[in-house]
Amino acid sequence: MNVSTRLAVALTGGIGSGKSEVARRFAALGADVIDADVVARELVRPGAPALEEIVSAFGAGVLDASGALDRPAVRALIFRDPQARKQLESILHPRVREVLRRHAEETDAVYAMLVIPLFVESGAYGWVDRVLVVDATREDQIARLIARDGVSEEVARTIVDAQATREQRLAAAHDVIDNSGPPKALDAAVAVLHERYVALAQAPRGGGISNSS
Repeated sequence: MNVSTRLAVALTGGIGSGKSEVARRFAALGADVIDADVVARELVRPGAPALEEIVSAFGAGVLDASGALDRPAVRALIFRDPQARKQLESILHPRVREVLRRHAEETDAVYAMLVIPLFVESGAYGWVDRVLVVDATREDQIARLIARDGVSEEVARTIVDAQATREQRLAAAHDVIDNSGPPKALDAAVAVLHERYVALAQAPRGGGISNSS
């Protein structure tokens, strides 16, 4: 980033890892939190250029009766067809990245927390300063997904396995929060990292902090 008093932190983790719980705690402490999934939903509102491009690529069958994106239909399509998933990502991801980068550069907060579920898969966020991974075991992810969305175990495993592996995410991390325990246990871990990010954001940049440990 170009603003010396600000820091961009990418928060990522597999589905069901607990990213939302962690992000909510950082927001309560003063981080400027923006979620890539929320940005993507805004980009595909009726009439938006991205939605028109998606319809052009996949046909009107991806719309519901009101003309909005039929998310269940799109989800079924991309998990059935990896090429379709790549095509959808090529439409949405560059737009999402641009919104996130602009937000991080313009924030008035000490640091921006960018919730990016597919951070590792996209491989295109070289401008962020830190990567924070919310870590959970594959079995925990599957159990939480079943409880949260009411899907079958088979579907849950398919969804989890379509993402980057736990090892790939951990390899990209500067910081890790272990979310194998109760939600209350997240409070202390988030508080420690918040203080670290504030200090890093306020420190002289020099050659940058991207390689800091």
